[in-house]
Amino acid sequence: MGQLFGTDGVRGIANKDLTVELAYKLGRIGGYLLTKGNGRAKIVVGKDTRISGDMLEAALVSGICSAGVDVLSVGVLPTPAIAYLTRKYNAHAGIMISASHNPVEYNGIKFFNNKGFKLTDEIEDEIESFILNGEDILVFPTGEKVGRKTTVMDALNDYSEFLKTTLDLDFTGLKIAVDCGNGAASMVAPLLLEELGAEVHVIHNEPNGLNINVDCGSTKPEEVQKLVKDVGADIGLSFDGDADRLIAVDEKGQIVDGDHIMAVCGLYLKEKELLTADTIVGTVMSNLGLDICCEQNEMKLLKTKVGDRYVLEEMAKNNYKLGGEQSGHIIFLDHNTTGDGLLTGLKLASIVKEKQKSLSELASIMTSLPQVLVNATVKESQKNNYLEDEIIKIEITNLEKRFHGQGRVLIRPSGTEPLVRVMIEGKDKEEIKTIAKKLAALIEERLN
Repeated sequence: MGQLFGTDGVRGIANKDLTVELAYKLGRIGGYLLTKGNGRAKIVVGKDTRISGDMLEAALVSGICSAGVDVLSVGVLPTPAIAYLTRKYNAHAGIMISASHNPVEYNGIKFFNNKGFKLTDEIEDEIESFILNGEDILVFPTGEKVGRKTTVMDALNDYSEFLKTTLDLDFTGLKIAVDCGNGAASMVAPLLLEELGAEVHVIHNEPNGLNINVDCGSTKPEEVQKLVKDVGADIGLSFDGDADRLIAVDEKGQIVDGDHIMAVCGLYLKEKELLTADTIVGTVMSNLGLDICCEQNEMKLLKTKVGDRYVLEEMAKNNYKLGGEQSGHIIFLDHNTTGDGLLTGLKLASIVKEKQKSLSELASIMTSLPQVLVNATVKESQKNNYLEDEIIKIEITNLEKRFHGQGRVLIRPSGTEPLVRVMIEGKDKEEIKTIAKKLAALIEERLN
């Protein structure tokens, strides 16, 4: 991970950390390095609904065009739509302007290559090297060689039609509750579900540039839980700001997180003989309950570092079909090259419809062990140093001995914020909550 690029692109507070100057350079240098030698190249650019999107898009597009590369502007769409449309439009790269689930003051720029995959560390390092060293590309096109921006009017429909091809049934008879998080799913999700025949009840689909992720969406599932109960829905779907993740809710209002979604979808694919090597790819944050579920149902669970890019790398290596994170980033590699919240929601709803079983019954194949996640706020420069502090190391070792294999401690730095995340898993929730808070306090004390 570099100084600019984190686990999911370049992120920061818009107009402070992520400035228009930086956006311009990312567009100019990134655009050139991803397309050089391709003649009249083109890059797909999309964004979520946050207020700084217009500002950053203007700078980014200017940079791309200054390198002699054309821009296909698709407007407000989910991140996975950019990955798909990059392939559909035969573009040389795709760029999404979004800070996902982060607050409105943040924004980010993430790149996809021509196949819709996130960039390798090597390419990110090359882009970063130019920018951090104050270098520029020696390309200054003039006249007809300057890049041009074109607005693609059918982009939303193209993405929606693609999602329809992933199903072989409609949703007639299903009642679906949807929380769009006032983000990128606000238009496409309700329209698509209605076109598929569902009775749709939607909230938080009126973005105003400032309300993205504010007390709504996948980080505030209580909203869709309430809606499910109020309208008697069969399933609830809650998206984050750029709709690359999904938290679902069953008909009883109970949360169905990414681990449970993978359990349900994994078993379904296994029964259809579509799950490569009967294997699901998760992360070290995956609940121990998913391990137990996979073992009981003769499936395997591989675990990677936290981050959907690492899940995807493992999946691509062996053509595994299903992978994801507890947070709701779920990848169906047969259909798309990144986490896709809307695709995941469609798959989950289709299983409910096809099996004629409630989501609570389907999700009951997995029982989660209690997990507690507490953030320790530390200096950005210190967040990777927690394993170098002897007192922190001793405390972690003592806790692991105390659990006797019936729980675990997982510490990791945030890829996008000045935080160290402390996750404790065990049988007694109140006990592990106390442990997590004490360990987070110790980390803050030692690293600040």
